[in-house]
Amino acid sequence: MAITVSLVALFGLVLFFLLRSKSLGYGSAFVAMMFGFYLASTGASEPMNELTTAVVDAISNL
Repeated sequence: MAITVSLVALFGLVLFFLLRSKSLGYGSAFVAMMFGFYLASTGASEPMNELTTAVVDAISNL
């Protein structure tokens, strides 16, 4: 749970700075956000959570 909250905050900050620097338009940001919401409701969410957990564990073991 703590990893998820941290990653949401990280991705939120990245999205904020991309919007602020005009590297990403508001329409593209909305599409990316909606893609994330719809992806979370599919069967792909569990493997993605496992992959994220494995990557974070691998990074912490370096």
